[in-house]
Amino acid sequence: MQLDLNLLTALDALLEEGSVAGAAARLHVTPPAMSRSLGRIRKATGDQILVRTGRGMVPTPRALAIRAQVHALVQQAHHLLSAQQELDLAALERVFTVRWHDALTTACGAALIAAVRRRAPGVRLRLPAESGADTPELRRGEVDLESSSSRPTLPDVRHRLVGRDRLIVAVRPGHPLTEGPLTVERYAAAEHLTVSRRGRLRDPVDDALAALGHERRVVAAGPTAAFALQLAPETDLVLTLPDAVTRSARERLGLITLTLPVRMPAVPLYLLWHRRYDDDRAHAWLRDLATETVQALSGPPAAEGTTPASPSGG
Repeated sequence: MQLDLNLLTALDALLEEGSVAGAAARLHVTPPAMSRSLGRIRKATGDQILVRTGRGMVPTPRALAIRAQVHALVQQAHHLLSAQQELDLAALERVFTVRWHDALTTACGAALIAAVRRRAPGVRLRLPAESGADTPELRRGEVDLESSSSRPTLPDVRHRLVGRDRLIVAVRPGHPLTEGPLTVERYAAAEHLTVSRRGRLRDPVDDALAALGHERRVVAAGPTAAFALQLAPETDLVLTLPDAVTRSARERLGLITLTLPVRMPAVPLYLLWHRRYDDDRAHAWLRDLATETVQALSGPPAAEGTTPASPSGG
């Protein structure tokens, strides 16, 4: 059976006013029109809803039983179809899934959680690990916010550039590369560990070296920056990593930071979300808060630049 949902509004007015004339005045329609609506309501419900007693009308037991539910449904419909109200962070209750690169989560995750708790204590965050393959969770609505070093190619995925990071070299104290200038030749000849969730043994650094006629010795690939950093203090493996998002972890581990001896573009950092959230005020608040949190670490994105080449370590 097809129902005219406008009858809910008429029923709500009839039950609130207790008369056809009162309901008609409330909804700015004529009494005959409201009387016709009451007739349709009676037919749809199989109940008289309002019955005449003398000069007035009283609700039936069925009408009294459904009055609160009808009013709540009408209010919900008005809320759904009206413009979004001002966001009340103190009352907001929602779960957001934020899937970031592991180094970014390590560097900024705690600050993001703390900022959310201060401003919207009813909001909870999920911070899952990145998948080893490209997955459609963002488009399916299972992930609210992602990080990426490249712009999305899908037209329904939005992006915001929130920062740029330079690449650096990290090694253990006493590593042979810390003795004397770090040249391209010495860098390429060392044993390297790449970071790749897909296990790739080659990345853009290798392309830059190849253009200079060099090839580095990549002996292993690790799934995360955290894994790579844990190996560095106990081995001679050389790590080439983004600076800002790994700085605190490198300092905790006592690693030595050296300047990458080959020019590389600065690594962009994008936040990604699906366009279904463009007008979602709570999601927009989370995007802005995530942007603030990341930029507190790396600063706002500068113009396109490169990692400077230098023969000296630092």
